[in-house]
Amino acid sequence: MADFRLRREEVLDGDSLKSMLLESPARAAQAILLVAREGVVDAQAMLGQILLDGQGIEQDQPLAVRWFEIAARRGHLMARNMLGRCHEHGWGCTADATIAARHYRVAAEAGLDWAMYNYANLLATGRGVIEDQVQALNLYRRAAELGHAKSMNLLGRCLEEGSGCSVDTVAAHEWYRRSAEAGDFRGQFSYASILTDIEECLAWYRRAMLGGNLAFLKVAAQTLMSATDPRVQALAEEYQQRSQLLKTL
Repeated sequence: MADFRLRREEVLDGDSLKSMLLESPARAAQAILLVAREGVVDAQAMLGQILLDGQGIEQDQPLAVRWFEIAARRGHLMARNMLGRCHEHGWGCTADATIAARHYRVAAEAGLDWAMYNYANLLATGRGVIEDQVQALNLYRRAAELGHAKSMNLLGRCLEEGSGCSVDTVAAHEWYRRSAEAGDFRGQFSYASILTDIEECLAWYRRAMLGGNLAFLKVAAQTLMSATDPRVQALAEEYQQRSQLLKTL
């Protein structure tokens, strides 16, 4: 009984769980499973995530969806958001952007920044909902003001391009800066692109490269190739090398 209590406490302690997932994913998964079955909603949402990712447990995306549904019905906002992600991308279920939008909207209206961001993405592109640039902008702004780094970058883009608002480059550049400093690799790339100090510019491009995923690196490399400054152009090769490295991992 003492061992079970320890596991329960570890699961409910975010820092302990993070360490356990790194050091012993299988042990962490066992603890999460035990506590989820006990009815702890945070553990139920965590179980959905590790089943989705196959982290410490055999990957089972349909079962992940079921656990997200259990936690979402009990009011867990991130589980609701993850249901949206599953339906948007077809993870463990049939892809359906309309269903995804409904889940995102519920969690967004309840105040979850990630759901605001995901719902805004659908509104901005008209996937599963009627396209609404103004509403997308407002959601990006709400999430950005809560500290959501990816939303900061997209708010900056909206302000720079005048999507759902008047063009405001000063505000756009400020949001790019805030996104970059908050750690979003796309925000770092956006911020680098507006800097006039070449050394600072290159430093931010490199930070974006180190944090970026494979899809981002491929597109970013093409963008860098078209730069006017040869020092920026040269980074395209570094981005391509980084993308090759990620392919091998």
